[in-house]
Amino acid sequence: MKKCDNWRFDTLAVHAAQQPDAVTGAVSQPVIPAVAYAFPDAEAAAQVVAGNREGTYYGRYGNPTVQTLERKLALLEGGEDCIGLSSGMAAISSALLAFAQAGDHVIVTKDVYGGTYNFVTQLAPRFGIAHSFVDCSSLEAVRQAIRPNTKAIFVETPSNPLLTVLDLRGLAEVAKASQLPLIVDSTFMTPCLQKPLELGAAVVVHSATKYINGHGDVLAGFVVGSRNVIGYIRSRIAGDLGQNLNAWEAFLILRGMKTLGLRVRTHCSSAQRVAEFLDGHPLIRQVYYPGLPSHPQHELAKGQMKGMGGIVSFEVDGGLEAGKQLMNRLQMAMISFSLGDPETLVQHPATMTHAAIPAEERLQFGITDGLIRLSIGLEDAEDIIADLEQALCEVHHAAEKEGEVHERPVYQA
Repeated sequence: MKKCDNWRFDTLAVHAAQQPDAVTGAVSQPVIPAVAYAFPDAEAAAQVVAGNREGTYYGRYGNPTVQTLERKLALLEGGEDCIGLSSGMAAISSALLAFAQAGDHVIVTKDVYGGTYNFVTQLAPRFGIAHSFVDCSSLEAVRQAIRPNTKAIFVETPSNPLLTVLDLRGLAEVAKASQLPLIVDSTFMTPCLQKPLELGAAVVVHSATKYINGHGDVLAGFVVGSRNVIGYIRSRIAGDLGQNLNAWEAFLILRGMKTLGLRVRTHCSSAQRVAEFLDGHPLIRQVYYPGLPSHPQHELAKGQMKGMGGIVSFEVDGGLEAGKQLMNRLQMAMISFSLGDPETLVQHPATMTHAAIPAEERLQFGITDGLIRLSIGLEDAEDIIADLEQALCEVHHAAEKEGEVHERPVYQA
């Protein structure tokens, strides 16, 4: 195995946990789609199944191609171990189920992905797991929410879709004071921009469907943490529930990760420019992006993150209808649920990713009907901005025809 102690992120993303195939010399990672594996004798098979000997015995509990990917991500995150799973939601649910069971309680940040909300409110109660949504930007609110049966604190930062940045060092201290694990969904950041384990978290989860793969052609998730936690998820949760990641998708992620640093830096630089454009546009009511000095956690973000990410959320003057008009008039950006792809994607959280959250709760979480989320792609930033500007002009003209505005606002570059 290659030595990688002093390598920087981009070098690790290319080389960590990978080397030419021992038999063929192939540089590209072999894809091993096998379900079953042969053993030299019955004793060896029994030892592998019991965990007393390294090896793979059945596809639900491991795969050589997937294991290479898991080692790479563990190295990038600075964790002891990692498990690759079939989706981001498989990672989120497995991480929570690793710590909570019937009769337990978990604290969840209030500004959370819709799929996480669904799991916590709909499925977890069937396991007997209670929850509290808490404003985790307040450490005191988190302390006050801890109960005798609380077993974990789950946060995502920056959050989806409002880009709220949480103080991971402070949250880790609160969690450790009560001997609780802090679970961090770091999907928006990737290990390129944020290392929650270094900041005190116990577990990191990712939807690798997004930036880690980066090409919009794979569903996958990761949990990174201690060997004990990952081993338990592998043997008692993911394996038994059939959440395993397959070899072909692992291969695609390994290929995508080699350009992770390059891609993420481009996403970040373009998102900054788009956020600044929108922030200066008279038809935009509010912009949510940690890279703007107006963002409430701007200084925290600068100290905790190596970049501000590729997601920009904003509200158009005119609310829901104006937002829909804007989305429908975009010519290059595509209306889609996902993010982190090479293409710029736009979506309306209230009716798409967060539609399952009741309207009154969405408003409590800050997700208004006029909120739009942009996942900035790898196109030229000027073209993304031009697409937004022409769509905003169309929205303005439509409003003029309806008599809602009388003077055309002009954006000053």
